[in-house]
Formats: sequence, C-alpha cells, structure tokens
Amino acid sequence: MKSGSTAAACAALLRRDLTLIWRRRGDALNPILFALIVVALFPLALGPEPENLRRIAAGVVFVALLLAGLLALDTLFRGDYEDGSLEQLVLSPHPLALLLACKIAVHWLTTALPLLLVAPLLAEMLNLPHAVLPVLLAALALATPLLSLIGGVCVALTVGMRRSGMLLALLVLPLYVPVLIFGAGACNAAQAGFPFLAPLLWLGAGLVLVLVLAPLACAAALKISLS
Repeated sequence: MKSGSTAAACAALLRRDLTLIWRRRGDALNPILFALIVVALFPLALGPEPENLRRIAAGVVFVALLLAGLLALDTLFRGDYEDGSLEQLVLSPHPLALLLACKIAVHWLTTALPLLLVAPLLAEMLNLPHAVLPVLLAALALATPLLSLIGGVCVALTVGMRRSGMLLALLVLPLYVPVLIFGAGACNAAQAGFPFLAPLLWLGAGLVLVLVLAPLACAAALKISLS
C-alpha cells in the first residue's frame, strides 16, 4: 500500500478509530446493556405469557436495537469535531465521502454488530419462534448498516451544534420508520407463515441506494456544518 494514497489514508483512519474505541471499550457496552434492559422490561410490563410475548417479539427487538443505536449515534463525529481532526479530514486531498464512509463503517462494526450478535439472546427472552430467528438476523443484517448510514448524514448536519441530541432524534427517527416497518414486517410475515422475501428485498435495495448516496450527502452536510 503506497504511502500517501487514498487506501493508506483509509487504513490509517480505520486503525485510529478502532484504537480510540478500544481505549473506551467500556462505553461500547452501553448500547448492548440498554437493549437488554429495554427487552427485559416488556415481560415485566405485559406479563410472562409466552403467546403475548411471541406476538410482539420481532418488533420489540427491532425497536430496542434502533434506540440502542440512536444512543451511540451522537458520538460518531463528536470527538473528531472537538479535537479538530474533523476539519483536517475536510481539508484532506483524499475523497471526503470515502473517509466518512470508513468512519461510519467503524461505527457500525463497534455499535451495530455487537447488537446483532446479542439479537438471538433478545429474541429468546421474548420467546420468538426459532424458525423466525434466521429472518430476524437477515433483516437486522440489512437494516443496521442502513440505519448507520442514514444516521451519519443526520449527525453531519448537527455536529456543529451544542446539545444537538434532541434535534438529532427528530431528524433521524422519521427516516428510521420505513426501515423498522420493513424489518419487523418481514419477521411478522415469517411468523404468520406468509412470504417474507419482499420486505427483505426492499431493505436490500434501500441499503444499496443509501450506500452510494449517504457518504456523498454526509460529506456535503459536513462541509455546510463546518463552514
């Protein structure tokens, strides 16, 4: 890998972000603990009847993971903005959209992927049928990167504002709703014995589209926020 190339810059950025997250690895557990607490509260509120929990299991898991990801979303660019390294990325000769895509990928790896790994435990806590678990994991595998990319654009719009948490939630949640509908809809269809491939295909199509457009929009939004 040639020194000074775009590939070298992306590799260095990935190493830096992963090292910083490893040093604060205790904070990386917060979304997992939050999701576990949210899921554990539903049996306490609705009662332990397996049939009632089974009916809402997929939707509860999706909502819990969505809110847990939202909890960590504000930190995506916050540290880089505060130490000035975000301005250095903007001034870098390398494509800003590609560099930001690397940062979003690190955010997904360290936030959404651990949540994806604990999803079977959350489903078991809510008595989700085992036959529906592969559909749930497939839907989450498509939905979580989609949520990270959409969230990255919204974070870029609000990174220059103080106390932007509420504004960020107002921007992000309406955009998350279609992902939630298709993801939970696929699981509910599988649980009812209906075809479930169409919602997964819609999620896949949305992921391909956002994968191309979100880094470009994120770069444009970041330049506006920092100008």
